[in-house]
Amino acid sequence: MLTIRAQPQGLRRPVLIVAWSGWNDAAEAATTAARYLATSLHAEKFAGIDPEEFYHFGLVRPSVRFRPGSETERELVWPATEFSIAQAPDLARDVIVGVAVEPHLRWKTYCGAVLELARRCEVTLVLTLGALLAEVPHTRPVRLVGGASDPELAARLGVRPTRYEGPTGIVGVLNTISREQGFATASLWANVPHYISGIENPKATRALVERVLPLLGATLDLADLDEAVKQFEANLAEIVAQNAKIAGYVKKLESKDAEAQAAATAAPVSDLPPASELVAEIEQFLRQHRPE
Repeated sequence: MLTIRAQPQGLRRPVLIVAWSGWNDAAEAATTAARYLATSLHAEKFAGIDPEEFYHFGLVRPSVRFRPGSETERELVWPATEFSIAQAPDLARDVIVGVAVEPHLRWKTYCGAVLELARRCEVTLVLTLGALLAEVPHTRPVRLVGGASDPELAARLGVRPTRYEGPTGIVGVLNTISREQGFATASLWANVPHYISGIENPKATRALVERVLPLLGATLDLADLDEAVKQFEANLAEIVAQNAKIAGYVKKLESKDAEAQAAATAAPVSDLPPASELVAEIEQFLRQHRPE
């Protein structure tokens, strides 16, 4: 089930950062942030969870590709959970990053495998990343929400507990089981505008990365993310300028957002029109203007 190919040595207060694509990952912001951290910190793969018990391969199919350096020999790539570790001297603590597709089956057993890795690596914090669809305008700074197992950690992350009750994903399940087993936990979620949910959102990704870095005692040059955000905002600004219906919708969201920021009480019932009719227009525009 869990395979650790090379047990890390000399670990320094490791933090385990995990993100899953699917229900927990609006606009792929959370998994992109986790992968960005792993790549930027030069993390190396060292462990994984076999997918056989946890995935319905009719829903998430394995893929086939040519083996590196070969034009004839193919290999299968399964939707496994992979863990990478960064142990750079300039990091205040070691960082383990796990990224996967949200599993379909046996969530308790799956979380048990994740926490077995955490115990064997003496993890001191389990940090989950997520992204959710919300009635927020793309023109405002990305709002981050979440929670932590103790107030000091929550303050360091700059989040307050949400009042959400309802269906949850693997992120919520892992957080709960982690706390029950004595791990310090935190969860950080980016609010993603629901009317552009079908495209990647580098602005939300950057917000997550920027908020996590101080917790790791790390600094990174985010120039590539900044450039992606600049292009993302330019594309959306062009859409708004060319479409009065979309512009009106965004203005209403901006007004509602301003009211929500000014008042601690819940916002009134929304009079916003359905966003579904705008999504196709926005996504079509971005496809047509995607750089070659």
